[in-house]
Order: sequence, then structure tokens, then C-alpha cells
Amino acid sequence: MRTPFIAGNWKMNKTIDEAVELVRELRRLVLDVETVDIAVCPPFVALSAVVEALRGSKIKVGAQNLFWEEKGAYTGEISGAMLKGLVECVIIGHSERRQYFGETDETVNKRVKAALAKGLQPIVCVGETLAQYEAGETAQVVSGQVRRGLDGLTVEQAKSIVIAYEPVWAIGTGKAATGAGANSVVALNIRGPLSEMFGEAVAQSIRVQYGGSVTPANIAEFMSMPDLDGALVGGASLKANDFAEIIKSTARVK
Repeated sequence: MRTPFIAGNWKMNKTIDEAVELVRELRRLVLDVETVDIAVCPPFVALSAVVEALRGSKIKVGAQNLFWEEKGAYTGEISGAMLKGLVECVIIGHSERRQYFGETDETVNKRVKAALAKGLQPIVCVGETLAQYEAGETAQVVSGQVRRGLDGLTVEQAKSIVIAYEPVWAIGTGKAATGAGANSVVALNIRGPLSEMFGEAVAQSIRVQYGGSVTPANIAEFMSMPDLDGALVGGASLKANDFAEIIKSTARVK
């Protein structure tokens, strides 16, 4: 049985004070939720304050990225060694990193290995663009991202990752994929390659989130699907009430 996992990707939003205010409210709202793993991923500058505000809470804190080298002359970068002991998980390969900052499957692979080396849980993002979707290339693109992004991992390492399927054409557009459509991609093009790489048992144990215009109104549709185990939530995670409702709805459905 895979425990549902709802993570909030705040992207480049919230000052430190706003971040603390948000998680204090969220903590109160989800106090009674027992069956869903929850994480928030604030900007780097707010991590310490958010960790402190959530001390003693079941809500995990994650980062939005990390660099693969441990230290050195890499201005502006943050390493796994710096994040270890502060956060529990880290988003890797988000479509915005791929679109704006030159992220590739090869750099995703380096980051995944760096995170695992420091005991951080990678949330590895995969998904096709609108052009790829319209060209019928979803299967080829997504399965390729899985294979290259996780290349060289051991079976034990694979067990600790989370994958987020984010159809890029649905991110921030208000145009979400259907639950059935997302479930099909996950079953065939994510769990399929995972099974070939790490065995069927591991493929079935790995949690796969859906990401792409997730709202309180549509979360139940996605969570009713057998191969979707949670969500990587963007805009809706910036409002405590909306994010809490997504979490509670997941608890009801799953």
C-alpha cells in the first residue's frame, strides 16, 4: 500500500514572514490528517524559518533544487550537504528548471544521485511539453526521462524516490489533464520503465504524484486513480485553505 504524498511547490513566492504565516495556518488546518504524507517546498531563503515553524509537526519541508557537487566555486548554488539536516526531500528536474535553466535528463540524474547520497528523498519530475503532446510523443518522452533520469541507481536507491508526472501543457494553464489520461501515462510510461529497470515489485512501490493545475475542485478525480499516489501542487499550495482542502480530499479518497 502506497501512502499518498501531497507536496507544495511554492516556486519563487512568499517572503520569509509570509512563508511562516502560511505554514502556521496550514499546520492548524491539517492537524487531524493522519493518512497522507505532506511536504512544503519554500524558496531557499525561507527554509530555516519554515522548518522552525513546523517543528513537532508531521509536515515535512523540502527544497526546490540542489546542485550535484558537494562544495566549491559554484556561485549561487546549494548542495545536498547544505540541505542535509534541514530538509527531508528535494524537487529535481521540474519543467521550469528544464525550460528556463537548461536542465537536462543528464543533470537531473546527477542531482538525483547527489540527493540520495545525502539521505534526501528526490521528487523527480517528468512530463511532456504541449508540442510533444500534440505530436503524440508522450510515451517516448516520458519513458525516456525516467530511464535517463534514474540511470545507474541501485534497486535500494530506487525504492526511496518519488516521481512527479507533470504534463507541461497543464502547468499553470488551468488546463489539467484528465485523471484517466494521467493514470494511463503513469502506468505505461513511468511504472513500465521502472519495472524494466528495477523490477515489478519496486515499480509498484514507488509513489507517483500528479502535477499540473491541481486544485481542490479536481484533486478527487486524480486521487481516485489507482496509479496516482498524490500531487505536486503549485499555485494552490500558496493558500493554506486550498492546500489543506487538497490534502483532506486526498485523505477521503485514498
